[in-house]
Amino acid sequence: MSRYYSYSKSDAPANYSNKTFIITLLSLALLLITTTSSVYAHETLIAHSHDEAVSTNTVAATSNAVNDKTLLAQDDSLLAQNEKSLTTPADLTISKEDAIEQFVAADFGKRQTMLNQWPGSVESLDTLIELIKNDELYQGNDGQTYLLNSEDELFTYPAKQLTTEWPSDLAQVTLTNALRSALVFGQAKVKLESDDPKQRMQAVVILADNIEQLDPALISTAATNEQDVDVKTALSTLQARIDFRDGDVAKQIVALTVLADSDSPQVLVDVKRALAADDIDPVLKSALLDAETSIERRITISTWIGHLFTGMSTASILLLAALGLAITFGLLGVINMAHGELIMIGAYATYMVQNLFQAYFPGMAGWYLVAAIPVAFLVSAIIGMIIERIVIRPLYGRELETLLATFGVSLILMQLVRMIFGAQNVEVSNVDWLSGAYQVSSSLVLPFNRIAIIGFTIIILMLLVYLLKKTRFGLFVRAVTQNRQMARAVGISSARIDMLAFGLGSGLAGLAGCALAQVGNVGPDLGQTYIIDAFLVVVVGGVGQVWGAVLASLGLGVSGTVLEIGIGAVMAKIVLLVLVILFIQKRPQGLFALKGRFVD
Repeated sequence: MSRYYSYSKSDAPANYSNKTFIITLLSLALLLITTTSSVYAHETLIAHSHDEAVSTNTVAATSNAVNDKTLLAQDDSLLAQNEKSLTTPADLTISKEDAIEQFVAADFGKRQTMLNQWPGSVESLDTLIELIKNDELYQGNDGQTYLLNSEDELFTYPAKQLTTEWPSDLAQVTLTNALRSALVFGQAKVKLESDDPKQRMQAVVILADNIEQLDPALISTAATNEQDVDVKTALSTLQARIDFRDGDVAKQIVALTVLADSDSPQVLVDVKRALAADDIDPVLKSALLDAETSIERRITISTWIGHLFTGMSTASILLLAALGLAITFGLLGVINMAHGELIMIGAYATYMVQNLFQAYFPGMAGWYLVAAIPVAFLVSAIIGMIIERIVIRPLYGRELETLLATFGVSLILMQLVRMIFGAQNVEVSNVDWLSGAYQVSSSLVLPFNRIAIIGFTIIILMLLVYLLKKTRFGLFVRAVTQNRQMARAVGISSARIDMLAFGLGSGLAGLAGCALAQVGNVGPDLGQTYIIDAFLVVVVGGVGQVWGAVLASLGLGVSGTVLEIGIGAVMAKIVLLVLVILFIQKRPQGLFALKGRFVD
């Protein structure tokens, strides 16, 4: 008798229903056991994510969320925002006559003069601000410039070479209040004179944060000379804010007609402050109320767009994690509890590629992610095929035993990773071209790395659909999935297809780990955060159904994000689980039923 079990026409629905019932019970038990720990791990992951300042706090800004630090962190021209920014000092591009070196060697008066008329490039001034902000800029005995990173490694400047000869009187370069003010307006002035509209827009943001000390003549002159529509609109809004703060009633009413079209939380704060004042002119109060309503509506729309974007980003991650599981589960009927650890292996493969590039190809370190994508796929796929050959193949047809066996494999893989890399999380840095964010409006900023993950998921999905629908391998996979015995009868090697399909599913898990490494820390427990949600996506979408997994991940990702806003993360998990159970009771085959003679 074949070691693969087969279905008859009469017992197929019962077997399929039992399978779904077992999966549901297992998912329920595992989720209830791990709800608290997984939520805590998820919150820790978000709290310690190296893109937190952009991806969490700026997607949907509120009236009290915009401050100097947040807006400065959004400047995509700054250096890497992690605390160890000097680990790759060669990334700093310095000219022979370096303005930063001149600034460090100068006295107070010369520094103030330099800030008022910066002699270097816009990028060098941004670099100076970042170095001072991170407490990394130091001055030596005779005015030499040094960079000191968070690991107390001292680099010469501008040569950027590690040195062990520390000056006897190494002093940190700090700024007085006067110099800080000059630095802010010096940066804005340099950016306003730039040919790049993005730089000029950043200048407007800087000036808006320091509106109390702003010279109105500077704004009116810049608005007159500005040609870019977006920058000109931002300057007009800033001019209206100045008129509203300092003008008479008639001028304030005119300014409110401009401010009413804004969605800036700063403008809303100004309007609310004015409404809270005593003895307001009735006409002005009416204009203030209309402007408040209009601005709040626009901010609400931007906020919900941000929530939907976050939900789509979460759905993309869930889909990447669930695609491989949908293939292996649908084809082999195997409950692979080691799928999360295959995601983790893909993340650690990305980490290793990053280290190799930093050690042997420092000039191309910013492109390590391009090489990490195929490496993560291949490593996870090979390990997956080994698991299928050694562990799963002798257990086909015994679902509970495959569950226990793969759960043991997951524990082994986690322990191996702890032995090799340690129990602590490792850092996978964001590549420069995915740092920063796209600012849609004053209250809506979309992080580049999240946009990239959504695009990456769409590309992987299209390639997978092409592979399954348009290639010979895909034809064999669909044949074995629909009727294993008939496929073997026509000469298809089902054992070989099982191994390759399991490798494909494992490789997709590795790609998910590669993507997750860009939005969170990488640790031995990474896969445990997503395995339960991945199973829910597969069960809700339909066993082995790719498009069902797409719709299920969108539903669970977006609804989970919306529920977390209203009732919190823990309650959102519970509510989603209850909804999934009710859905399975109503439709046990999922959104899309698997087609084939054995399920008729």
